[in-house]
Amino acid sequence: MEESGEPQLDAKSKVTNQLIDFQWKLGMAVSSDSCRSLKYPYVAVMLKVADHSGQVKNKSFEMTIPQFQNFYRQFKEIAAIIETV
Repeated sequence: MEESGEPQLDAKSKVTNQLIDFQWKLGMAVSSDSCRSLKYPYVAVMLKVADHSGQVKNKSFEMTIPQFQNFYRQFKEIAAIIETV
């Protein structure tokens, strides 16, 4: 059996965190210390997550536009499956 290196959930897995808030914004990297002109669009995502004890933690990350489009597509697939339950 191959392992993908990504965590896998099954019906017996216990989810212990709860999503409290989800925010995003579109940004444009215009330059950096090593490149004068990037013109690189990205999506910044900010999550607020409560663990099993109720402690809230902020998590943030950035995605390229293709990564965000894949993320969005996966959420649409999840929503379609949930509607059938």
